[in-house]
Amino acid sequence: MGFLADSLSRIKPSATIAVTNKARELKAAGRDVIGLGAGEPDFDTPDNIKEAAIKAIRDGQTKYTAVDGIPELKKAIVDKFARENRLAYKPSQISVGTGGKQVLYNALMATLNPGDEVIIPAPYWVSYPDMVLLAGGSPVFVEAGLSTGFKLKADALEAAITPKTKWIIFNSPSNPSGAAYTAAELKALTDVLMRHPHVWVMSDDMYEHLVYDDFVFATPAEVEPGLYERTLTVNGVSKAYCMTGWRIGYAAGPEKLIKAMATLQSQSTSNPSSIAQWAAVEALNGPQDFIPAHNKVFKERRDLVVGMLNQANGLTCPTPEGAFYVYPSCAGTIGKTSPSGNVIATDDDFVTELLEVEGVAVVQGSAFGLAPHFRISYATATSALEEACKRIQRFCGNLR
Repeated sequence: MGFLADSLSRIKPSATIAVTNKARELKAAGRDVIGLGAGEPDFDTPDNIKEAAIKAIRDGQTKYTAVDGIPELKKAIVDKFARENRLAYKPSQISVGTGGKQVLYNALMATLNPGDEVIIPAPYWVSYPDMVLLAGGSPVFVEAGLSTGFKLKADALEAAITPKTKWIIFNSPSNPSGAAYTAAELKALTDVLMRHPHVWVMSDDMYEHLVYDDFVFATPAEVEPGLYERTLTVNGVSKAYCMTGWRIGYAAGPEKLIKAMATLQSQSTSNPSSIAQWAAVEALNGPQDFIPAHNKVFKERRDLVVGMLNQANGLTCPTPEGAFYVYPSCAGTIGKTSPSGNVIATDDDFVTELLEVEGVAVVQGSAFGLAPHFRISYATATSALEEACKRIQRFCGNLR
């Protein structure tokens, strides 16, 4: 192109957004498409949170705010970490950004130099490697596949660390697999990190509240207080509070890092929406009783999807501990031929054929760094999920 920056050639558009857009286009063209690509709850934002935003508008809370969050929101976040994670932070250790994505991006941009390595367990959220590349770092992928329940093991982490390692990005419950680490599983990893004081931990806890079957959530700095000074604990209101479009994410960490992230944000977006910030204050401080109610529905959907996918020829689908995704293996379909005459050689082929033949949109595993798999988001109406799974069963049954 010449005109565009070289750095852009290192990254690609988000695959999950691409699948959602393709499904939208087909729907608009009159196709009967069930989109299972988007990672957002189908529940509406709770009314008390909406009312707080309306009140903020009426009260004139519509001006610029402090770059990285209003004091009221920082206090609500401090209280949340104390109450739910037994982590003590000061407001000066809190950063608020336009979604968790900006917070992660700021932290990487503020810390990475060319040659710095960032360990990313695979499968991973599609944006992690691209953000590392944009910031000039090198992603180092460590496979955590079906055999380990999609969880990184201590010896694999140990083997991936080099003198150039700056961060490990850790996500539990995970997007795309839904795998969540128990405190004991985390301790095995934090023990490794305690032996390597130059490695920082970026813990993406966005799905913290979406856990099932009596699973107890834990986060690295809580499990190993020795990591507190080099851990950035990232969270947000998108998933648990059904506020994806409000765009509020936050993090807590060492003051020097938070300050650097604020400097960066001051020269990029400046403050997140003042109105969304006030809504987030209410989300964190207000009633939390809708979360278990939503989780009950999510668990029922998870069980439905896992059960139906495991009845499909050539698919294997483990039961995840959290989030609202399943990450089935389609290894048993590779090499087979679709009714259209196309051979399924990769998970990309599987996903393309499934959309063309049955009108079900899912995301290929290659986008998340672990193939042959695909991701389904079950954050959609139960009736649509059931119909989609029937179509997937039919599709797999018709492969030859």
